[in-house]
Amino acid sequence: MKSTYTRRKFLRDTGGLTVAFTLFSGCGLSAEKAPAVEGELPGSLSRNPKVNAWLQILEDGRVHVYTGKIELGQGIRTAVAQMAAEELSTDMDMIEVHLVETGVTPDEGYTAGSGSIINSAMSVRYAAAYARTLLLERAAKKLGTSADKLTLADGEVATSDGQQKLTFAEILDGEQLEEEVPASVTLKPKKDYQWVGKPIPRPDISQMVRGEPFYIQDLRFPGMVYARVVRPSAYQAELLEFDEAVLKQQVSGVLKVVRNGSFLGVITEDEYQAEKAQRILQSNAKWSEASALPGGLDLVDHLKSLPANSEAVEEADFQADENTLKANYFKPYIMHGAIGPSCGIALYEDGQLHVWSNSQGIYPLRNAMPEVVGLTAENIHIKGVPGSGCYGHNASDDAAVDAALLAMAYPGKHVRVQWSREDEHGWEPFGTAMVMELAANLDANGKIATWRTELWSDSHSTRPSGDPGNLLTAHYLKNPFAKKSYGYSGGGYRNSQPYYTVPQLKVDAHFFEGPLRVSSLRSLGAYANIFAIESFMDELAEKAGKDPLEFRLMHSEDPRGIAVMKKLQEMTQGQSAGEGEGLGYAFSRYKNSASYCAVAAKLKVDSGSGKIQMQRMWGVIDAGETINPDGLKNQTEGGMIQSASWTLREEVLFNEQHVTSRNWDTYPIFRFPDVPLVEVAIIDRPEEPALGGGEAAQAPSSAAIANAVYRACGKRIRHLPVTPEKITGS
Repeated sequence: MKSTYTRRKFLRDTGGLTVAFTLFSGCGLSAEKAPAVEGELPGSLSRNPKVNAWLQILEDGRVHVYTGKIELGQGIRTAVAQMAAEELSTDMDMIEVHLVETGVTPDEGYTAGSGSIINSAMSVRYAAAYARTLLLERAAKKLGTSADKLTLADGEVATSDGQQKLTFAEILDGEQLEEEVPASVTLKPKKDYQWVGKPIPRPDISQMVRGEPFYIQDLRFPGMVYARVVRPSAYQAELLEFDEAVLKQQVSGVLKVVRNGSFLGVITEDEYQAEKAQRILQSNAKWSEASALPGGLDLVDHLKSLPANSEAVEEADFQADENTLKANYFKPYIMHGAIGPSCGIALYEDGQLHVWSNSQGIYPLRNAMPEVVGLTAENIHIKGVPGSGCYGHNASDDAAVDAALLAMAYPGKHVRVQWSREDEHGWEPFGTAMVMELAANLDANGKIATWRTELWSDSHSTRPSGDPGNLLTAHYLKNPFAKKSYGYSGGGYRNSQPYYTVPQLKVDAHFFEGPLRVSSLRSLGAYANIFAIESFMDELAEKAGKDPLEFRLMHSEDPRGIAVMKKLQEMTQGQSAGEGEGLGYAFSRYKNSASYCAVAAKLKVDSGSGKIQMQRMWGVIDAGETINPDGLKNQTEGGMIQSASWTLREEVLFNEQHVTSRNWDTYPIFRFPDVPLVEVAIIDRPEEPALGGGEAAQAPSSAAIANAVYRACGKRIRHLPVTPEKITGS
């Protein structure tokens, strides 16, 4: 059955969501003032080149803007609205942004890689700019004048004397702008910017602070039913039997128990019943034994012993001698640790499956589902909803598939599947453990002459991407889908090449298939690789007898990298370290091609207990053109704090059967008292391309903290997390 859920139907049924409010009055833009931009269109726009793929003019003059990205907390709604408002010289209260939804918005793949501004927001900018050109041209024909004698502002086009005006709706007369955006686009002059580059507040922040319904976890529908899924005792365990009769004796409101192979779900009238039913089924279900995990073994040795695919990332001659400095570093498995456990909602009705999810890849999720649920992609409609989740591939896709399968078994009702905290911690795809072995030689002047990195890593993405084998639930069906061996390996050596002048650089990467389920986590391999590189840079600086920051500067040639380090040096100037205190620095350029970020950390180490108290952190970021300074600062501050939690607290533990870090006690994260004072400076470069800032700060923050610990107590901790026990040796 072909889907009848059209964009027109959506607009009629749901209206729009205002994503920002007016702070300034509108200003007009004349066509003759704007420069033409030649070159390639943003990637998402080149794949969806028509103006009306990105925006539509509503009858009341508001502009409905479409993005194929999901809101993860990065503020994409507001940034996209700023772009559209700017190019259309329209107040932001007239701009409505619609998040990713299949059949409604462009297919922009995943919201990942710090690419939302680069791809989606820039596509909206170009589409809105060309829409302005088309509106002026059409208005000129209606008014019998030339476009360069017209001014566009706040949903209207007027003659220079203001005597004649046409609204957008009057200009279009019921039509939409279906032309394709050309490679040559006339953009608004940056000197006339009113919205872009300004700290426009995000209205969704106030909703979150007030605890208003906002996330998918808050979503409710009339007559909705509630469900939970019973997980196996281990990754490869199979369901042998369970007692449904006992369940129905002990829990009222059980509507249906659904079994498909080793997939076991229960649908009830309310959430409490679903949770209770899950506990009872877990207690009486029997599972086969599965192969043991390497609990209790030395994880570094175990991972290095696994079969691996090897890749020469950088080839050069490297010879070690008695003066070679060597150091080995380790990052454990870490969680996304979503504050709100994953949730999915689905409705199967009249042959159409509707799903609500906060997946980072709404279209890829749909493409992975047909074989699992037995429908064509055209009969699956998925709407992106913000979630109280995380950056990276957590369990959102899995919860959506859980809901879809249960909705297919119980049609006509919205089925809500809520994961428990134990489910989330135990079954999400973690960020992989990594091993980095570094070695380097210095020349007679104390500069790096040769460098060698050898690293071991599992995949950094097993996202669905149209492959049902990467969906957790698909592994346990009666006709299971095999897990795809290996995934995206390139993330493992992301930022493994130092962003410094190194005459001879050799990098080798080895990719294993480890014991735990893994996928993408914010910054992928950059976090571990930069932790190793920037810790090692401090060790090399000490060997060379140089100041750590000056040592980095003497190996840097990129003026923008030098600028962020010097700005950080300026921000921390005069900081003194007392007894047991240390100040550490680190720098990186994300992907060696995106945003520049330098971080400093000041902390205190208790010499007796080894307890670390973060005091202050400073960050400097250059992400090219800044769309919303508040948003970029928030992203950078949040990344620094998240990295501090990873670096000092977080590690997934497991035994021979399964993951044992199943709650916040066994997987501690930063709490409010742990958060230091954070200060971030932005180096705005409005004439440079926007680079995206969501993943720039995590990596240098980790090394800055480790370097500060060394300066505070003389202990060089190379294996994360940096715990008190490692400092005291207990």
